[in-house]
Amino acid sequence: MAHDPTDPAWGTLLELGMPSAGPLHLRLARALRAAVIGGRIVPGSALPPSRSLAADLGCSRWVVTEAYSQLIAEGYFEARSGSATRVCAGAVPGPRLSRAVREEPWKPEFDLVPGMPDLRAFPRKRWADAVREATGTLPSAELGYPEPAGHHRLRQRLAAYLVRGRGASLDAGHLIVCGGTLDGVLRMCRALRVRGHTHIAVEDPGWSRLRAAVTAAGLVPVPVPVDDDGLRVDLLRALPEVRSVIVAPAHQFPTGVVLTPPRRAELIAWAGEVDGLVMEDDYDSEFRYDRHPVGTLQGMAPERVALMGSISKTLSPALRIGWVAAPPRWIEALSAADTVGTPPPVIDQRAFAGFLDAGSYDRHLRASRLRYRRRRDHLLQEIASSLPGHQVSGAAAGFHLLLHLADRAAGDVVRGAARRDVRLADLDEYRMAASSRGATLVLGYGNLADSAVTGAVRRLAEAIHEAPPRADGSGMSRTTA
Repeated sequence: MAHDPTDPAWGTLLELGMPSAGPLHLRLARALRAAVIGGRIVPGSALPPSRSLAADLGCSRWVVTEAYSQLIAEGYFEARSGSATRVCAGAVPGPRLSRAVREEPWKPEFDLVPGMPDLRAFPRKRWADAVREATGTLPSAELGYPEPAGHHRLRQRLAAYLVRGRGASLDAGHLIVCGGTLDGVLRMCRALRVRGHTHIAVEDPGWSRLRAAVTAAGLVPVPVPVDDDGLRVDLLRALPEVRSVIVAPAHQFPTGVVLTPPRRAELIAWAGEVDGLVMEDDYDSEFRYDRHPVGTLQGMAPERVALMGSISKTLSPALRIGWVAAPPRWIEALSAADTVGTPPPVIDQRAFAGFLDAGSYDRHLRASRLRYRRRRDHLLQEIASSLPGHQVSGAAAGFHLLLHLADRAAGDVVRGAARRDVRLADLDEYRMAASSRGATLVLGYGNLADSAVTGAVRRLAEAIHEAPPRADGSGMSRTTA
């Protein structure tokens, strides 16, 4: 049917069938009836005037009026004097959805699962201005398919930012713009597989979705433990099948430890010995509170390290903009057809380039650091007050921390908190291998409203006090912040 912007019924596709299926007015009635029953024309929708639909179908008006009359008689349509013919309300029972479809996902009052930035603080006006500017100034030629490596202007601005703000060693030619850190990992893993790599070492505990990306690329993730100094490079050396590793040296997730200078040097030396590659996840590097900022590993060895980052934790994961700064010998492989994913929209890339140019990104990061630090301090005060004797670690950066449980099982606490409308994460959820360390919770506070901190900790304390003591009676694990 013809398009009328005021009513979706005018744009409905009608399958009239072949002439051998019967007279046209009966075929039209069948098509309209099927559209109503199938939900493509919803109750209350106005049907096109018979003259307009007849013109669209290239038939006489009589064909349409006969079809409408038949469906009015059957109770599907209703006609009122001086008004359009409409689909009757209740003509067809509503769809019976399964229980799984009907149920809304759980939206807890207090969500302490890590990994989400403060979405309330997203700079809507400044981002909208950047999108408006990009849309208004983008040359027509750039409205086609995006460049595989990303928009040239964004690559230039990103390279300048990473050199200035993260101590990286690169230029725009080393950069690939992608759909986020996971997309960057997936692309890099595909390129590694083409070059003969079969296994990739990952930090344990670590981000489970990174391991899933490795597996999706056809490679085998191999867990390597993390201690207070970061990745255990000595154990990495004992894995002859591994020539590449994914590591978060600035702020390891979820433990929060920083890869120490000796370990950094040892990791780079290992990569040279095996002719391998270090994939550096620059996770939470922008948010440091009690320590000086930590520069990138890539800046120390750009020929051995691929730097990966995104704006998912600094602005919003909804934007899906990330990057890979790879050694020159990997750039061609990353741009090959079998490794390229779906790049971010060109207009969003140009908008982010303008956002960087105007200094809006730097201002947002400064404001976010202050906000997260105040919230972290408030959270620590509430934990000290409500949960005395419980140690906290990993709080020097980012927007999550670890809470070590003295004599309770983390699973019991997570379930008890859920009954109080609080969502928590158990550190063991991020492990590949079993650990003898004590029970620990990972508390994310990035998207927790300042006014909610006190209530969240109070309910957390209730869940901990309610949980039965662990049968093994083990004490809490002690790690450094």
